[in-house]
Amino acid sequence: MMPRLPDRTRLFDNRDRRGLWFERSMALLVLANLALVLFDATYISWRDFYFRNLPSLTKVYDPIKGIEPERDTQRLLKTVNDLEQQVTRTGLDSPQTELILRRLRLYSRRMIEEDPFQVANKSGSLAKIKNRIKDQVEDESSTQAFTTFWSKEYLLRKGWEPEIKFFNREISPLLAANYYRPIGESGGPVDNFWIIDLPFILLFGLEFLARTYYLSRRRKGVSWLDGMIWRWYDIFLLLPFWRILRVLPAILRLHQSGLLNLGRVRDQFNQSLAANLAGELSEIIVVQTIDQMQAAIKQGDLLNFLFRHQTRRSYVDLNNVNEIEAISQHLVNLVIYQVLPQVQPQLEALIRHGLESGLKQVPLYQDLQKVPGIGQFPSQMIERIVNEATRTAYQTLTASLEDEVGADLTRQLIQQFSTTLETQLRDSDNIAIVQTLLSDLLEEVKQTYVQRIPTGSLQNILDEARELRMLGPK
Repeated sequence: MMPRLPDRTRLFDNRDRRGLWFERSMALLVLANLALVLFDATYISWRDFYFRNLPSLTKVYDPIKGIEPERDTQRLLKTVNDLEQQVTRTGLDSPQTELILRRLRLYSRRMIEEDPFQVANKSGSLAKIKNRIKDQVEDESSTQAFTTFWSKEYLLRKGWEPEIKFFNREISPLLAANYYRPIGESGGPVDNFWIIDLPFILLFGLEFLARTYYLSRRRKGVSWLDGMIWRWYDIFLLLPFWRILRVLPAILRLHQSGLLNLGRVRDQFNQSLAANLAGELSEIIVVQTIDQMQAAIKQGDLLNFLFRHQTRRSYVDLNNVNEIEAISQHLVNLVIYQVLPQVQPQLEALIRHGLESGLKQVPLYQDLQKVPGIGQFPSQMIERIVNEATRTAYQTLTASLEDEVGADLTRQLIQQFSTTLETQLRDSDNIAIVQTLLSDLLEEVKQTYVQRIPTGSLQNILDEARELRMLGPK
């Protein structure tokens, strides 16, 4: 296992100004390289914007991306320029101008049929050109619209200057922005960004080797390979592919050099990760526990556990006590000493109601109630019988528990009850019913309550833990 290393490993000590300057310089250099990578990755999609607003930039960077002027659209633009010069010299009504117009009609028809914008994935520009020329000429066919537009009769009727201004304003920019990108030996478009990126890779590679070597020499027990593993994120700076991953070492270096403080972001990320992980683990543990209980029930292990006095050889007994019998004894004591005194009025009312209901069915009882002077006697008699019966029964139960013989009889009753219950439960039909019901109950618990494990409560727990750390001793 790799030895534990400090959180921020630098080539020089932080107290050394030269070390801090070096760290910040390298961080800024990594950031500059990342900016170049992002610019290169977005250059193609933003080229039209650069072409319109920063044409000098496209002249410099187009060769890096292998971009060349598209011949057909450039030929069309050059022919339009020749037309303008020819009209200036000889006017529209001349054989030389007609010859150029004829070539323009031919080039426009080929452009619509062959779509020279497709190679650069700019067929949308061709669609704009076709729509604009149809609207200008008021024709439903773009081919016929261009044929009409490049005719002497149309230009004389509509006016040369407004029509050529329309073309230069609405059509020419779309034609000029088209380009051709040849295919390289790798099978993809030519891309020479590696020429710019190679010096950065070499510099970062040398710095990586020097930093990890220095780390292995400075830390006892740390090999050169350990140092490389510790600085694993710097490897993304050396890859000529997946360059977008350099955002990770760039952010970490800015944080390590003190140019960017990501402490709160790191804490929040760790907290969110811990909350999600805790939620997942809670669900896994609960589901696994319920599944194991269901398996134990189906295999009969639960019944063997509950009635284990016959399987003592495979059961570990820690206190030499039959817990089931002890629990039963405790429940009996609890019912007699705690529960019965509390429910005695309700029990008396129930017994009284039962006696009165039974006596009302006897004709003699009904006749006695009609006799003057003794009509209330049966009710009073029932009240005394109920009171005496409940008091006597309660005293008998408590006395039996406190008496050695009664206590022994109670234990025998519990043991016999447990044995009889076990015998009945071991019946195949009863076992199947109990196992099915218990398994279904656990499945309902799993389906109902496992999904209700709140991630918000886990987040609250983490927040509370963080507050306790902040309030703890400094």
